[in-house]
Amino acid sequence: MDRASGQLDSKDERSALEDESVFGLPRADEYLLEDSVRHHAIDRHLFDLAELDCLYQADTATLWTFMRPAGRPTFSPALIHDFEDWQRLIGENFGPGSVPLRYLVLGSRAPGVFCFGGDLELFQRLIRERDRDGLARYGYRCVDILHRNMHSLDLPLLTIGLVQGAALGGGFEALLSFDYIVAEHDATFGMPEILFGLFPGMGAHALLSRKLGSALADRLIVSNRTYTAEEMYELGLVHHLAPNGEGLAVCQDFIRKSERRHPGLVNARRAMKLTHPLGNDELKRIVDLWADAALQLNESDLKIMSRLVRAQQRVNAAAAA
Repeated sequence: MDRASGQLDSKDERSALEDESVFGLPRADEYLLEDSVRHHAIDRHLFDLAELDCLYQADTATLWTFMRPAGRPTFSPALIHDFEDWQRLIGENFGPGSVPLRYLVLGSRAPGVFCFGGDLELFQRLIRERDRDGLARYGYRCVDILHRNMHSLDLPLLTIGLVQGAALGGGFEALLSFDYIVAEHDATFGMPEILFGLFPGMGAHALLSRKLGSALADRLIVSNRTYTAEEMYELGLVHHLAPNGEGLAVCQDFIRKSERRHPGLVNARRAMKLTHPLGNDELKRIVDLWADAALQLNESDLKIMSRLVRAQQRVNAAAAA
């Protein structure tokens, strides 16, 4: 595929798409690719990000984005940098009077993992160096991205998180900033930070307490449990359940069914946020608490963190094999 134009360059490329879709769709739905994976009016840098795959579907005005981190599927500084560029480029290229954007979907290319959350390897190094400012800067960048996503980048669009696998720690927190969550049946959710004496510091308390109430939010955060997609659906955090392997198709179905109601859904979400406002300053105060708590971890806590990193590496290696 020509990365600049989105057109299929040759018969060989068109033939290859008969076997494998960029979207992961069955062959019968390949027309979506031929319609408009990219758009000539969009800055091509959006489609050349190192760790995010972006595909624009013109007929539904949807930007599909998939994380594909180079290493463990965590929010590394490299992936955070790409998210900052992603949000900036969306703001510069889409909206009224420009390329239309009505739906923004985020999923993951990592097999069996949406995101493991924060970069625990980086955290260990910063804690051992007593670099409180480094921890806080990492957290501020994360909540800046989360806060902009909560407000749909100030565009009249709906945001959708697509979960195919494990969404843990910061991965779970990130999903809470989306308007809707679609999860496959085998998806799992959890916040393991309490294992090593920390708490999720990038928005979980603020977002969960507004969505579920403080008592239930606290239970989810300190329980050290892994929750199923069905449990998250019963709590109202997951909006649509999908059979395994069909999450993307369920997203597309939701988009089709939402088209006629799009203005109402967008403004209903805005109204909800007005009734329970969450400012970036509140998120950053929580980051400050998190950074202070991180510096109180002892060597035993850091060893548990190391074990989690090794477990993530094994999962990543097994998926790549």
